[in-house]
Amino acid sequence: MSLPGLANLTLLECKPFMRTLTADEVREAERQALTRPGISTLALMQRAGHAVAQFCLAHFKFSSVCVVCGKGNNGGDGFVAAEALREVAGNVSVIVLAKDAGDLSPDAAAMCSRMTVPPTWVASETEFQDANIRNTLGGADLIIDAIVGTGFKPPLRGLARKAVEAINEALGAVVAVDLPSGVDADRKTPLHKTDDDVVFAHGIVTFIAPKPAHVLGELTTGPIAVSELGIQPVLIPNQSGLEVTTGQEAGITFPPRLQDANKGQFGHVLVIAGSVGKSGAAVLSGLAALRTGAGLVTVACPKSIQPTVAGFAAELMTEPLPETAEGTISLAAANRVDSLLTGKDVIVLGPGLSRNEETATFVRQLVTRSKLPLVLDADGLNAFAGHYQELKVSSGNFVALTPHPGEAARLIGSSTKDIQTDRLETARRISRETAACVVLKGSRTIVAGASGESWINMTGNPALAKGGSGDVLSGIVGAALARHDTHPTAQSGKEEKAKLFLKDASVAAAVYLHGLAGDVARDMLHENTVLATDLLDSLSESFRDCELQMDRGLFYLQK
Repeated sequence: MSLPGLANLTLLECKPFMRTLTADEVREAERQALTRPGISTLALMQRAGHAVAQFCLAHFKFSSVCVVCGKGNNGGDGFVAAEALREVAGNVSVIVLAKDAGDLSPDAAAMCSRMTVPPTWVASETEFQDANIRNTLGGADLIIDAIVGTGFKPPLRGLARKAVEAINEALGAVVAVDLPSGVDADRKTPLHKTDDDVVFAHGIVTFIAPKPAHVLGELTTGPIAVSELGIQPVLIPNQSGLEVTTGQEAGITFPPRLQDANKGQFGHVLVIAGSVGKSGAAVLSGLAALRTGAGLVTVACPKSIQPTVAGFAAELMTEPLPETAEGTISLAAANRVDSLLTGKDVIVLGPGLSRNEETATFVRQLVTRSKLPLVLDADGLNAFAGHYQELKVSSGNFVALTPHPGEAARLIGSSTKDIQTDRLETARRISRETAACVVLKGSRTIVAGASGESWINMTGNPALAKGGSGDVLSGIVGAALARHDTHPTAQSGKEEKAKLFLKDASVAAAVYLHGLAGDVARDMLHENTVLATDLLDSLSESFRDCELQMDRGLFYLQK
């Protein structure tokens, strides 16, 4: 399953993925875009305003809209959005924080002149006490915050701050244009509920690229989407080196199947998992790989549970392995497993294996000698507790480690508290020390790639805090890796580096898809009632969502 034309790609060209850019980096991306024929600030403003309208229609029910616009280009985006929503909302009003059009930036003034919605001009703080202004804001089902955006530096003062207070007091849902007004785009710490000088938004749509505040600021529990506006931010070097996953990664990792496709093109995943009492872990992992598109899946498990595993799904192939007295995989299984590796593309190792010491020895031996890409999860990771130095990945192989904080702590001899103190650096440290791609699970799962790139994933929710969720993730990761060329051949350093990045990116895409399935399941059911098997059923809707993001060009950090 090689990627066509890979030999001709530079690593940068292999990275059409969403990267976090600072405010200065976004301005540079926009400046470069404006040097290209047919691109103007007004054209970008039109695209941004229509993206806002599209976002609002996708997520909120409303019959009345109030757009609050500042003097700058953020306000110009708001003018375009107001006009775009005029035909679908029964009542659209626009409040402008200025004396008249002469106070606006040139581009915002140009867009204001095109509106058929007559604006209400507010030039002083006291005007927010006016009954008409208060009724306009208070009576709107949807409020669009277009006061200030990426160029703003705190604190808010005067009229803008008064407008923010009025928005926060209103009852309608709030959509922030670019950023909630009052937030520094480069903020890297969570927003506090006690911050009374920022808009508390129910959804955010930003442009060109996410900024640090979108990823690290915990600005909303609602959806956050990015419209690149036709700009190529990938060409701008970013200081953080931090990627963020969206449906774009999933769309690239799992492209549409060709009409003449066959199962051999989508990889054969070997799941080595399960023990007496934990057959479900093996089944969840195997079914997740199939549901995510793997062409074939074989589950190798202790012989006593093989009938149980086979009985769950006719589509799963199974192989019985020699077992210990406790019903776990024994060292005697090594030769049988070696023969099973022929024709396989990826190994998923660990779900439900138990902590039996003989089984742990089997795991360590298999990991150190395997030449196939490997996903090491759960008890597969626990097998290396106290044997961390043995986990160094051999050259030419690819290993993805998927620990939760407790497993990561056992792996490196630390505490869960220390792991959680700096999750990004912990994941990067384990990746450096093992040469593996590390998926540190939890709220804002971190993917620290073997290529040196890192991703933050923002999908997922507390519904995933339930047994079996991690087993599903390991199967999804296995299916993602099975789609790529997994058999190393002689190649240039450029090709090798590009392939390594693409494998890292496919792991990041799998993490996004898994979290999105959790979000879909939560919305259909309830976070308390979601089971790991519900994630399997939600993958279909998750794939459709990612395809829709690719089609519309509106990419979601979280939904």
